[in-house]
Amino acid sequence: MIERRPALGKGLSALIPDVPEPARPAALEVDVDRLSPNEHQPRLQMDDARLEELAASIKANGVIQPILVRRNGDRYSIIAGERRWRAAQRAGLRTVPVVVRNVSPGDKQILELALIENLQREGLNPVDEALAYQRLASEFSLTQDQIAAAVGKDRSSVANFMRLLKLPEEVRGDLASGALSTGHARALLALPDAAAQRHGAREVIARSLSVRETEALVKRLAAPPKPSGPSAKDKKDVHTRAAEDRMRFALGTKVHIARRKTGGRIEIEFSSESELNRLFEFIVDRR
Repeated sequence: MIERRPALGKGLSALIPDVPEPARPAALEVDVDRLSPNEHQPRLQMDDARLEELAASIKANGVIQPILVRRNGDRYSIIAGERRWRAAQRAGLRTVPVVVRNVSPGDKQILELALIENLQREGLNPVDEALAYQRLASEFSLTQDQIAAAVGKDRSSVANFMRLLKLPEEVRGDLASGALSTGHARALLALPDAAAQRHGAREVIARSLSVRETEALVKRLAAPPKPSGPSAKDKKDVHTRAAEDRMRFALGTKVHIARRKTGGRIEIEFSSESELNRLFEFIVDRR
C-alpha cells in the first residue's frame, strides 16, 4: 500500500508544491556556522536522546533532506530543519545542504512551514502543537478556520488542541512528556478548576488509568454529592463541605459526611469490586 502524505491546506500546498524531484530547487552547501535557529520554531522541547540518534544517522549517511532557510544578510535563518542542523553539529559536519526560500522576516509562512515540517516528520508534542496554533492566531491574526486550512486539519481539531493550553502548567508538562495523552488531558479539562485538574492528573498517572477510566474519575469528581438520608437535607456548614471536597479529591470518589448532635458517619461510594479494593488499600496503607 502507498503511504498517504498528510493533507495540506491550499495555502501551504502552494508553498510546498508536490512536484517531481528534479523540479525542486537545487540545494546549496553552507557552513553550519552561517545558520541561525528559527525564532518561530514551534518545537519548544527537543528530545536529547533522539537528537543523538539523528546525529549518529547523519554521521553515517549525511544530511539527506536539505534544511529550508531564508537569507539574512550574509547568513541564513532556518525556517524548517533545526533538528537536522543541531544533529549535524553534533555529528561534526562542517557544512549542510540548504534550500533558500524567499520569505520576509515576520511572514506567517515561516511559522506555517516550520509547523508543517514538524507535523510531517517527527510530530510535535501536543503542547508545542497547541502553542504553535496559538502563535498563528495571536501573532498573525489567523482564525481557527484559517489555521485549519493551512495545516490540513479540521477546525474542531485545532480548537481542541488550543483548549489544552487552559490546563495548569504542571499538567501541560505531563502532557508534553507523554505521561498523559491528549485523551486524558481533554477529559481533565471538564474539572472545575486548576487544583482539581492537577489532582486528577496525579490520580491518572499514579493509577495508570485509561482514558475511559479517566472520564469516569472526572465524572465522579465533578458531580455534586447527592443527598443520602435525612441529615443530608440539612444545610452543611462550610467546614463540612470543605472536608468532603478534600476527601473526595484524595480518594477519587464521592464522599458524604453526615453529622449528628454527637458524632456522625462518613460514607465513601464505590462502583465496583476493584474500586472497593483500591479504596481499602489506599486507606489501610496510609495508617
